[in-house]
Amino acid sequence: MTSDSSSLTDTDSTPGPPPGCPAHNLGPGGLHRLYGPDAQDLGDLYERLREQHGTVAPVLLHEDVPMWVVLGHAENQHLVRSPSLYTRDSRIWSALADGTVKPDHPLMPHIAWQPICSHAEGDEHQRLRAAVTAAMTTIDHRTLRRHIGLHTQALVNRFCERGRADLVSQFADHLPMAVMCEILGMPEEYNDRMVQAARDALKGTETAIQSHTYVMDALSRLTTRRRARPEEDFTSHLVTHPAGLSDDEVREHLRLVLFAAYEATANLLANALRMVLTEPGFRARLSGGQMTVPEAIEQSLWDEPPFSTVLGYYAKQDTELGGQRIRKGDGVLFAPAPGNLDPRIRPDLSASMQGNRSHLAFGGGPHECPGQDIGRAIADVGVDALLMRLSDVQLHCLEEELRWRSSIASRHLVALPVRFEPKPQQDVTLPPRPMAVPAQRSTWQAGTLTAEQTPAAEPRPTPPPPAAPQPCPTAPQPARRRGILRRLLHWWRGE
Repeated sequence: MTSDSSSLTDTDSTPGPPPGCPAHNLGPGGLHRLYGPDAQDLGDLYERLREQHGTVAPVLLHEDVPMWVVLGHAENQHLVRSPSLYTRDSRIWSALADGTVKPDHPLMPHIAWQPICSHAEGDEHQRLRAAVTAAMTTIDHRTLRRHIGLHTQALVNRFCERGRADLVSQFADHLPMAVMCEILGMPEEYNDRMVQAARDALKGTETAIQSHTYVMDALSRLTTRRRARPEEDFTSHLVTHPAGLSDDEVREHLRLVLFAAYEATANLLANALRMVLTEPGFRARLSGGQMTVPEAIEQSLWDEPPFSTVLGYYAKQDTELGGQRIRKGDGVLFAPAPGNLDPRIRPDLSASMQGNRSHLAFGGGPHECPGQDIGRAIADVGVDALLMRLSDVQLHCLEEELRWRSSIASRHLVALPVRFEPKPQQDVTLPPRPMAVPAQRSTWQAGTLTAEQTPAAEPRPTPPPPAAPQPCPTAPQPARRRGILRRLLHWWRGE
């Protein structure tokens, strides 16, 4: 579809390609599908769409529903910052109004309008958003960081004595849920079942409805308790805000906050840890003090945003975006993943984005994520504390063996197996203590540990080169120890 093409809702009578043709998997009108066999690698598909259509491309959602996907960085920013042109209210979507989108569409939970601030406009949006942002401001960030530290310590204690772990299922999937349950005011609800229910509900499996019900039942109980007896937590401030949210509105916003924060932060944690473990330069800059953990998290937000796309925005009038004619009622996908890779702003993807926070990971405009600092804090403290406890952690598989579970909304790392020297448990009420650092290797190698790579209690001496003897690998490193002490002090103060 070229810049002078008609709306996505128009039909195309052009016959499809013959069987065996490379384009045989294309949908109606020769459009690419963002699901099925054509979308096994959405990152690659987005780049092909960029080459073919430019910064805005026509695509098909599940059941061949037409949509636009925004691939350009500037165009994505324009989309989310133009409430006079685009709305999150799907009730004006032509495909929904004319019955193209059926009530049982697989993406309906993400598409259907709901009485929440992210779908509202005008005065109603201001009323609901004011309650959410006001409740967010009551969160004490020193207390928050201590909660993150406590739960990080407890999670690491579960596997530190074994010498191996899966940092997705045993850490990244758990830490955000544990912390969010504390923030919302229901720490007693955090357990393996809650983590599994949230993950299942977001995946859209056959049991997703039951899992969603499990989470909503917990949020309903919490709303009832806080309505009767408010305390000092996010839910209580949401219930008592002058905006006067109903119980249904409170529950829906708790669901929005919990699911969005959980999915985004779990992905962010997994992605950041993967980068530390697989990219030599990344870990070297981090270990050498050239990059802090928060800066490493920002780099991860550029390279692998927690949400690939956000469903959806809808055109309120005929307009133009990225050279494409957008008709009133057309659906548009906000797409942080391809937008962050726009070659106009990142001609060299290997270049560091240190100090640059203009990524699209948290959206923008009226619906910019109000809880992004919570996600950053969970990732910052969690990654830092884990690396302090497991300073010799290494990937326990080949990097090529890592697998992702991709969907139109996100790309979730399935597992991150690691190995390290077994460590003793630590008191969860105290800051993490670094253990003895094993001998430094001359190069970093990601992959299955060999006998020579595995740190041992008594390091095997290595003969020095004849021309220049090397210093003992266990020699004192005062500069590194001072850095660790400073990090401990900052963490304990909640800075």
